[in-house]
Amino acid sequence: MKRIVSLLLSAAMLLGLAACGGSSGAVSSGAASSQAAPAPSSQAVSPEAASSQAAQPLTAQTVRIAGLKGPTTMGLVNLLPMKEAGTAALDYDLQLYGAADEIVPLLTKGELDMAAIPANLAATLYQKTEGAIQVMAVNTLGVLYVVEKGDTIHSVADLAGRTILSTGKGTTPEYVLRYLLEQNGLDPDTDVTIEFYSEATEVTAQMAVAEDAVAVLPQPYVTSASMQDDTLRVALDLTEEWDKVCDTQLITGVTVVRTAFAQEHPDVVAAFLEEYAASVDAANNDLDGTAALCEEQGVVAKAAIAKAALPACNIVCITGDEMRADVEGYLQVLCDADPASVGGAMPDQGFYWLG
Repeated sequence: MKRIVSLLLSAAMLLGLAACGGSSGAVSSGAASSQAAPAPSSQAVSPEAASSQAAQPLTAQTVRIAGLKGPTTMGLVNLLPMKEAGTAALDYDLQLYGAADEIVPLLTKGELDMAAIPANLAATLYQKTEGAIQVMAVNTLGVLYVVEKGDTIHSVADLAGRTILSTGKGTTPEYVLRYLLEQNGLDPDTDVTIEFYSEATEVTAQMAVAEDAVAVLPQPYVTSASMQDDTLRVALDLTEEWDKVCDTQLITGVTVVRTAFAQEHPDVVAAFLEEYAASVDAANNDLDGTAALCEEQGVVAKAAIAKAALPACNIVCITGDEMRADVEGYLQVLCDADPASVGGAMPDQGFYWLG
């Protein structure tokens, strides 16, 4: 028991910072936590009653799912109007947090069922909890950009000698930035200075006062900062830079499920993924509606920012074998560069929920 508690505590401490930050708070609350369906009665029932009893565990199931402010949750928000309209198969309790270190202990204690978190964080958490979570979908591809005041950076090599402001120490932004610097002949520890902040809003605030600021920011914060300061310029799209040196997908976020929950409720996970795909489709095609929801739920400060940023957020719902191939390829690149970035070693096949 002491060993398990130690492992869980170490997971929460190691995975302290998220790729996208903001203030925390619950978006909406479900009335009940997920529970196993009651054992069937031995008393005879009519076919109609039996059908109703069989449907109840799925349609009445509350799914407690957490996300972070920013793109990984922008693909989830359309689940809420589906729930309110009565067209959703599940009852969604969507909770919003500012950093991944708030989500990790809730997952490990069983107080959440699912979460949208950085991809390498999911791999690390899988290792630290001895398989207590599984990845079931890729939710966001590349969303990182280098932004500067001025017109001095036109390649990764131009970052030499500069101070780079960033969020996401220990998660996607740090490892992607370090990998790209190394692939372009720069030592991240000596050729540049990287200053990490816990929230993207802190980076944008620093950008506003610095003379020659350079930052790595995710969408929608790139759009937000540019709308507030027209002297900012998007210097590099890190997805394009990744594609120049690597033949794998750049993955920002994945959606994970507690392994015990998936084993107990495989039908709920399957129903969630179907509705999640519909929510992502709405995020990519109903910009006005999704942007309004993002502001309403606190995912993005303003609907205008969300609407402008959505086309650049690379929101997806990739599942099954394609998900496994993409995640494996991405994590292998990180692992080859630094095994600590994925928890010390590549996760085994138990990491992937394939239905």
